[in-house]
Amino acid sequence: MSKNDGNATQGKRQSAHLPRKRFYRARAHSNPLSDSHFPIPISPADVDYSSHYPHFLHSSKNDPDEDDVLPKIRFADIGCGFGGLLVKLSPLFPDTLMIGMELRDKVSEYVKERILALRASNPGQYENISVVRTNSMKYLPNYFCKGQLSKIFFLFPDPHFKEKNHRRRVISLQLLDEYAYVLEVGGIIYTITDVEELGDWMKFCLDSHPLFSAIMEEEFEADPVVKLLASATEEGQKVARNGGQTFYAVFRRIAPEDASAAL
Repeated sequence: MSKNDGNATQGKRQSAHLPRKRFYRARAHSNPLSDSHFPIPISPADVDYSSHYPHFLHSSKNDPDEDDVLPKIRFADIGCGFGGLLVKLSPLFPDTLMIGMELRDKVSEYVKERILALRASNPGQYENISVVRTNSMKYLPNYFCKGQLSKIFFLFPDPHFKEKNHRRRVISLQLLDEYAYVLEVGGIIYTITDVEELGDWMKFCLDSHPLFSAIMEEEFEADPVVKLLASATEEGQKVARNGGQTFYAVFRRIAPEDASAAL
């Protein structure tokens, strides 16, 4: 068997048991202001992630009576869709826990099955990613402590074109207060869209918020994560196939005293 045949066989083995998207199709977007029926943790302390990241659950060797300890989640992909970004980020940051947050039931179920299939086909890999079905516009502080996250992603969010629906947009001055709360100082918020008006809106909101500052062009170009924003998801791949433009807004969470000094 040639090397190419071996690679092809391995590729087939890795993808043989992946779930098929056609069985998990749902509406492109959901109304984030409507009530959904799923469990909501009262606080971050009430979230049980042991089943999400069993590979990372460990006990203290010095104290056998000490409870199992799980590292904190550091990356959150808001509206993660079919999980493309999580899958791409996982091998780049193998020791970093990441969570996708998705409102649509069928889509979140697909991501869950996709991750389990990837773990089964690639032992020891993809153990640091998982997904939860929730409404992040309402319940983000229920999942994360103050300053817990180092990266938050908003890839191709619903533009909600009608002015009366702008309150449904996942980036707003009010919601940025919550994102600033869960982001550590120095943490980064990544946004991308193919809708220029929405790109202007997100950039305006981030520019206007006192706790966010645009990263410099040199850092933007050197960040390996930025290169994935346009290519990791179905939406990004569709935009590329159609020759569309993309509009980025990437900002850093800054300390209040730095915000005051900039005034």
